[in-house]
Amino acid sequence: MAEIQRRERRCHFRWSTVWADASWSPNRRRNLDLDLLDDALRFSRLDRNCNRIAVYYFDHDVARSNSRESAILFLDLSRRGRDLAASFKSFPADARQRTTFYSEVKIERTAIVGAGSWGTALAWLWGKDGRPVFLWGHNADRKLRDCAGANLIVFVTPSTAFREIAIRLRKVMANERTVFLSCTKGIEHGTGKRMSQILNEVFPEHRIAVLSGPNLAVEVTQNVPTATVIGCNDVDCATSLQRILGSPRFRIYTSQEVTSIELGGALKNVFALAAGISDGLKLGDNSKAALVTRSLAELVRLGVAMGGNVHAFYGLSGAGDLIVTCYSERSRNYTVGKRLGRGEPLAQITPHMKMVAEGIPTARSARECARRLKIATPIIDQVYAVLYEQKKPTVALEELLSREQKAEQL
Repeated sequence: MAEIQRRERRCHFRWSTVWADASWSPNRRRNLDLDLLDDALRFSRLDRNCNRIAVYYFDHDVARSNSRESAILFLDLSRRGRDLAASFKSFPADARQRTTFYSEVKIERTAIVGAGSWGTALAWLWGKDGRPVFLWGHNADRKLRDCAGANLIVFVTPSTAFREIAIRLRKVMANERTVFLSCTKGIEHGTGKRMSQILNEVFPEHRIAVLSGPNLAVEVTQNVPTATVIGCNDVDCATSLQRILGSPRFRIYTSQEVTSIELGGALKNVFALAAGISDGLKLGDNSKAALVTRSLAELVRLGVAMGGNVHAFYGLSGAGDLIVTCYSERSRNYTVGKRLGRGEPLAQITPHMKMVAEGIPTARSARECARRLKIATPIIDQVYAVLYEQKKPTVALEELLSREQKAEQL
């Protein structure tokens, strides 16, 4: 438990800059010991006599904790790096003329469904300036009805539970104008559907957007400059979300390439497993650079066959997300791959993980889609074999290297 100075332990957390529903002002930082600003802060048993309870429940996985009633936020409020430039629209000039006009999105209440590290980071990001943010974690004592009246509902659940939770939420929905934002990166097994397609099936009358990019949760909560992209077929909805959710330190681009954004964010996790395996085998920088380059080519090839735009895959949710996930020690998928490369079996790795490494279920879904579309995906095939057929990483590597040499195609 992070220690708060004895004389300040009874301070009202609603007046603290780290409270997710606080109204910010420069003087309200006084409630925190400044020596703690670079550490993990854990808050337990928040005062329920506050005017609002902004976060109903944290089922966090950001750090280990013995308490399921606590919230841990990694903060670095003292850092003063250079801000990113203000966000701007990336739609073509005539896009608004070709899109049905909707009234501007107004968000008075945001609900985030999924209290893992990314959901927790988004709750902190969008709640630190005073906006009411409700964070729902999978717990029998917490009902989805608490989220039903929100203007914006953000899905950050594992892809394997996405449809089930969406259907449960549908039964208690109270706001017909709610906007849904998917931040889950995955492909549904069996159907090959993206998360936005599932939301469109369950909530056909609602506007739906997706968010993806090179966004490590811990760096977002450290206020490190970050860029991401929101995709939506409705231009006005996308630009409204950009304005409301973006900031100088969380730069949001907009796009209508929803399919490409989702596939880029999902498929890169499979290649991050491969990159981790490469490092686990200690193959060196030359090998990894070649692997990541060919992974991008494979991502584009399969992504285009699944309906994506070739140019969009070289953006934030394709190449950008691929780079950070394949090279960061903070990436869950990279870490799992590295342990596999060192010889640990998957059955030994996953039981001790608090968060889902999305590359594991996505490898199965991606391979299934590739076979149905008759697309060559040698890297995905070998990752699948290591995960589901107990193939040794060294054997998978040899099979990749023994493939016939050919002309480079991007």
